[in-house]
Amino acid sequence: MTLNGIYAMDPARFEEVYGPDERAAIERYVTVPGPNRPAGHLLPDQLAAAQVLITGWGAPRLDADLLASAPRLELVLYGAGSVRDVVTADSWERGLRVTAAGSVIADCVAEFTLAQILFGLKHGWRYVLRARATRAPVPRRGEPGTEGSVVGLVSLGAAGRATARLLARHPVRVHAYDPYADPAEAAALGVRLTGLDELFATSDVVSLHTPLLPETHGMVDGPLLESMKPDATLVNTARGGLINEAELIAVAARRPDLFFALDVTDPEPPPAGSPFFSLENIVLTPHLAGNLGPERRRLGRAMAEELARYTRGQQLRHEVTADRMEFAA
Repeated sequence: MTLNGIYAMDPARFEEVYGPDERAAIERYVTVPGPNRPAGHLLPDQLAAAQVLITGWGAPRLDADLLASAPRLELVLYGAGSVRDVVTADSWERGLRVTAAGSVIADCVAEFTLAQILFGLKHGWRYVLRARATRAPVPRRGEPGTEGSVVGLVSLGAAGRATARLLARHPVRVHAYDPYADPAEAAALGVRLTGLDELFATSDVVSLHTPLLPETHGMVDGPLLESMKPDATLVNTARGGLINEAELIAVAARRPDLFFALDVTDPEPPPAGSPFFSLENIVLTPHLAGNLGPERRRLGRAMAEELARYTRGQQLRHEVTADRMEFAA
């Protein structure tokens, strides 16, 4: 089964996602008449013939005008994360099949998050920063480690579930706050569902995985942070806007026993002179969670595998549907 397809995404990221091997795998099933083009420069004849749109960051928005120009389009391969800014109600009404690499990104986010959680349970960053500040050895002083420690996950979206699966290999207790989680699915992951207040008050490490929505903006505020147990750690690999950062800075200054490992901020990066750079109990990393460099080829490979499944009439592993979009992480 050979279909007609087009590549359409940000040229600066195209090769990172769809390298030679990924393109070869895709072009076993799709005839692509030309090179990748940015969303605003698609050729009308190629768009009119396209049955498969192979895209990623910088994808064209699938609105009524584009769909009218692509009457044969049936499948969208989105080699990136959330499709909220790409698909529209017109997409679903048209019956388009959409598959995206969000869960592949979630797996990569979970790898980095696991490293931060385990390092946090050993108080690793604290020793590194204190030794650097004092230029002297720092004695150990009662780290919780993994045995029986509580790791609290805020949200069981794709990244939260992936993190829970990795944590299952370690002797920690995993709790989660997610008002939309299926209790049976949480139990299958070995996760105990709890309220947000209890999660912050009882966890040795709290890890944020919530999507940034109007209702989640600033949800992690001063009172929640102040309620954290002594020597606890907060990890944020989700979105900076989830935290009221002014209140976090105030709590960090009052509670030097707490530690904050922040991979994301709002704005990102913070302005020069921000207390984020001077407080001893905050460490910033430059948005390392997720697929970077060669890791982005995983996304293109996942889309090539989805295309193979589609042509064989098999179930798609990463399909996005309208009813699962609102709370997807």
